[in-house]
Amino acid sequence: MEQQLDYKGFWEWFLTKERDFYEIVKSRSQEAIEKDFFDHIASRLSQINEGYYFLTGMSDDSTAELVLTADGEIRNVVFIEELIEAAPQLEHWKFTALKPAMDIKNVNVTMGDYQFIKDNIFFYSNEQEEYPDEIDLVFVYDGNVGNKDAITTGVCIFLDNFLGELNFATQIDTFAVIGRDQAQKELIPIEKLKDFLLWREREFTEKYKTVKRDDIEEKFSILRATLGNEKPLIACMNLPLLNYEAKASYPWISVLKFNYNGENNDGLPEKEDFEKLGDIEDKAVEDLKEKGYLYIGRETADNSKESYFAGKDFREISKVFKIIKDSNPEYNISFRIFKDKYWQYFKYYNNAV
Repeated sequence: MEQQLDYKGFWEWFLTKERDFYEIVKSRSQEAIEKDFFDHIASRLSQINEGYYFLTGMSDDSTAELVLTADGEIRNVVFIEELIEAAPQLEHWKFTALKPAMDIKNVNVTMGDYQFIKDNIFFYSNEQEEYPDEIDLVFVYDGNVGNKDAITTGVCIFLDNFLGELNFATQIDTFAVIGRDQAQKELIPIEKLKDFLLWREREFTEKYKTVKRDDIEEKFSILRATLGNEKPLIACMNLPLLNYEAKASYPWISVLKFNYNGENNDGLPEKEDFEKLGDIEDKAVEDLKEKGYLYIGRETADNSKESYFAGKDFREISKVFKIIKDSNPEYNISFRIFKDKYWQYFKYYNNAV
């Protein structure tokens, strides 16, 4: 299942405008950058995929830089990486995929009355006995924490810049932001965070590098339930797979959601949709298994069907799901990809194992 996105077409168009765009960025006029640069590339990029965001500025006196960012949405990362990989070499341009990590001395985030710098942010780690591989961090802001939302946003922006966009999105499983008076452990300076995360990553890689998943016999069970609105829910889940001991080696959970009209069938798909949705899912399962993903099962209820997968990575499945979404507009398809080392998303079904 392959799809060629028109990266080449975008860069051919960019080449026809690059001198004008360079002068606009060099002018440092925010109004001109927004109107005469960002608006133009936004329109073109939307023809390739949704979810492209961008930053620009002068990398040095003679080089303009365009940074494409996924704004934290992991499912769009691969499309940004591929687009930048296809970029031409231009004398006065630098093209960057995702916000890069910065020297912590240069990370200074100001939001209204709040400032976020290395001297007022600390962290510590929570160890969870039940989930030993989970990286659960507490970030501590040393200052006025009256506006919790602003503090959380500011710390996230700080981390996005300090760690780099991809590392921030992939290296931390869960986190909380608190004030210093709420801290329950010794505070660690934030500049030590990168080393801590690298150490945990090495530890994790070492633990699972020799783990090879035995081919567990696929044994799908049909489970039925009734929703609060009295409509039926039917699930088909590979329960033995949910018992897999090394779930953390497949930490990326993906949910592919189809919407259909089941109003005349108690929220379940009628025969034509049932067969077509089954065909779409069967092809996806076959393709993704070849790419090393695990098929966990599906759930159908209340005019929608969700298919569940687990993988070691999020890039290939993003591409497969995009093809399915673009090829079947009648089902208003959406998908989510998130990190869940212990497959807690399926806790309800774990109880049925």
